[in-house]
Amino acid sequence: MFGFRYLKTNPTQFVLHYQKGKLKQSGKGLSFFYFKRSSSISVVPISSKDTSFIFNEITADFQPVTVQGQVTYRITEPEMVASLLDYTIKDRSNQYISDDPEKLEQRIVNLLQVHTRTEIQKRSLKDAVQVSDEVSLAVRKLLTDSGDLEKLGVEIQTLAISAIKPTPEMARALEAEAREDLLKKADDAIYERRNAAVDQERRIKENELQTEIKLEEKQRQIRETKAEANLAIEMKEQKIREAKLQGQVKLETERKLLVATKAENARAEADAQAYALEATLRPLAELDSSLIQALAIQTGEPRLAVSMAIKELAKNASKIGQLNISPDLLESLMEEKQKKR
Repeated sequence: MFGFRYLKTNPTQFVLHYQKGKLKQSGKGLSFFYFKRSSSISVVPISSKDTSFIFNEITADFQPVTVQGQVTYRITEPEMVASLLDYTIKDRSNQYISDDPEKLEQRIVNLLQVHTRTEIQKRSLKDAVQVSDEVSLAVRKLLTDSGDLEKLGVEIQTLAISAIKPTPEMARALEAEAREDLLKKADDAIYERRNAAVDQERRIKENELQTEIKLEEKQRQIRETKAEANLAIEMKEQKIREAKLQGQVKLETERKLLVATKAENARAEADAQAYALEATLRPLAELDSSLIQALAIQTGEPRLAVSMAIKELAKNASKIGQLNISPDLLESLMEEKQKKR
């Protein structure tokens, strides 16, 4: 009515009220009446805003990739932003007379793309698709260090690159390479497992062999100990046998001496007996044999007399023509002999 209007803004909106080309008032969440014909009002939103982005870049190995992500920013210098872009409203706080407010978002995305390109071009395709978080941190640091955001009067609250995707053909190639790599790793794992099993089996066999060697060495030591013990026993027995043999030799020597002494004594005794017998028989040897026979006949033994007579006859058998001996004589001699038995 009569050109007067009433404006009410939110706490997340910064208001710049110009009247006749001069700043009359400014602040957050203002509410006031103004005269439309002489007033110009700019409303800059200072709340955080999320903006998604997607753009294509080239990796270090000249492969195209698509970068997708989201950035959250907030206007920290609304007066600076209002001086760079036209945030003048019509009758309401959210109705702008131009499309400049939409350009701020595009400028931020352009800055992101420039710094993202710098990071992407440092990496190969295979590395780029795996380091989106690392690229996000690097891009945010570049934005902060460059001061481009301060010149725009905004700050980045969060920056997340959700995906760095290759073309479908390259994605299939990477998948095939990764699949082959995984298959190779699987084959290597199987080989290593088999090799480990073989190595373990070899170790077990070596341990068994070492155990057998130790057992054989122990048995050899036992055999050597037994052999040494047996040798010691044999040597001891040999010494005992030698001692016994020496004793036997000594005993035999002593026995030999004893036998020799006995033989010598027996010889001396026999010589003495022979001498005594010779001395006893010497007188008889000097006697005539006929005298001895006569003395024998005097013993009164008829058989002796008969035998002496037969002996004499035998001596002179060449001179006897014929000799008759009666059976009675022989029978009487035989009877006499049987009686003596």
